[in-house]
Amino acid sequence: MLKSSPNIRKDLATMAGKSDLYKSKIIKELCLGNQLSGSDISLRIDRSLPLTLRILTELVKEGTVEERGYAASTGGRRPLMYALAAGKMYGIAVAMDQLVTTIALVDLQSFTILESKKLNLQLKDNDSSLGQLISNLNEFIHGLTIDTDKIIGIGIGMPGFIDVNKGINYSYLDNRGTSLTKRMEDEIGIPVYIDNDSSIIALAEFKLGGAKSRGNAMVINVSWGIGLGMIVNGELFRGYNGFSGEFSHIPIFNNNKLCDCGKNGCLETEASLKVVVEKARHGITEGRVTSMKKLPDEIEEACQEVLKAATRGDQFAVELVSEAAMHIGKGIAILIHIMNPELIILSGRGAAAGNLWLPPIQQALNRYCIPRLAAYTNMEISRLSKEAELMGAACLVVENIDKQPKIKPAIPVRPFVA
Repeated sequence: MLKSSPNIRKDLATMAGKSDLYKSKIIKELCLGNQLSGSDISLRIDRSLPLTLRILTELVKEGTVEERGYAASTGGRRPLMYALAAGKMYGIAVAMDQLVTTIALVDLQSFTILESKKLNLQLKDNDSSLGQLISNLNEFIHGLTIDTDKIIGIGIGMPGFIDVNKGINYSYLDNRGTSLTKRMEDEIGIPVYIDNDSSIIALAEFKLGGAKSRGNAMVINVSWGIGLGMIVNGELFRGYNGFSGEFSHIPIFNNNKLCDCGKNGCLETEASLKVVVEKARHGITEGRVTSMKKLPDEIEEACQEVLKAATRGDQFAVELVSEAAMHIGKGIAILIHIMNPELIILSGRGAAAGNLWLPPIQQALNRYCIPRLAAYTNMEISRLSKEAELMGAACLVVENIDKQPKIKPAIPVRPFVA
């Protein structure tokens, strides 16, 4: 039998003095698998080295942080390295779209997904969607084998117009105009943080993926819509009230197709994966030559089959992806003209098609973008792929470690059993 760990969530939430605040800031810096020296941490939290080392010593004694030996020699005295102790802190990451929700337990030390659950949860025209989400979260947490006191927060990426500060989603998961995060915290007993799914994916790319250490980057979330997350001057850009990045609803086409937003001709009416699946179904019905047979009724499974067929070289599937990519490329040309980014990453569900996206997007840029601007923008496919939103949701928990509110536990805590 192992001794139960201290209640990390309670320690972070209490923060009675500055020492507790500095502890939380140090823990925040050591998440994401980071190993740092005392001087590195001192610079990051903007505190003196003696104070930083004193607090690190306290954290080591508590078992939250551990010493990892000395760094490789660079000619001077080798610094002692510190890391978050394994198995001490976890986050619940939730990745949502209009149709599918995935809940996962993430180890914040190694940033690995340990357990996950996928459920079909329709958000549009579903008044009970918030209650269903809360119920599934409680069920997932109760089923975990870890000590639930080690879960320090729940991060949720979701579609829609989201006010991060008020905790309100103006598009889905209606809570009668009041904070859905407060309701969730009251019913679950763990701090909850929400953000737009595309902003969350951009956060993942900025902290863990291809946009790490980049000052100006754009992350395109290719899914049932075409989302956008922006890194501007080394920070995640959300706009005046958090609604930036609605790339999907740029009116590009005169196609008289009604978008979910209520307008006509939006980018997603021709370029989303939902449209790709619809065109695939229609083509199969019309007798197009393809290795794909009748697609599954469930749209996510159907989408996976189309993307897999495209990566196998199925001509019809490649044609569908290429057509969507050309449209996305036209939209990207607009972004490059406005923002002049150094990097654009294609992420989200669509990244499963890999480099198939790049040639037609480049072709669109050749056609619509001023060459001098396009020449300085690199483009790549996300390495995080389908896990990007979950990783971003876990990053959101980490981002708020030093802002933990007091939460009264609403779930029974089971003793930790090795």
